[in-house]
Amino acid sequence: MERVVAREPDPVVERRARIGRAVTIAKRVGYLLLVGAIAGFVAAVITDFPGWAVTLTVVALVGACVILPVPIVIGYGLRAAERDERPAGQLGSDGGDRR
Repeated sequence: MERVVAREPDPVVERRARIGRAVTIAKRVGYLLLVGAIAGFVAAVITDFPGWAVTLTVVALVGACVILPVPIVIGYGLRAAERDERPAGQLGSDGGDRR
């Protein structure tokens, strides 16, 4: 009779998953700010640059520039760490081997 072994979750994998979720949220916020900056600029061009549209554009662009680089770099780091820990020859989740 076989015994079922319950494996304890790997704390490193759990931590990476938690960081990955935070990175995804931060990227969404950053890109949303970038879209807001573009929309604000388009609105400013159409309406002869009123103060609110210029303020929206600048604040959203600065917010995107402050927020986006961090999750992008951390996301690359997470992917690199996962790739380094995969056994040699094992394909990634998308079916391709990213080397």
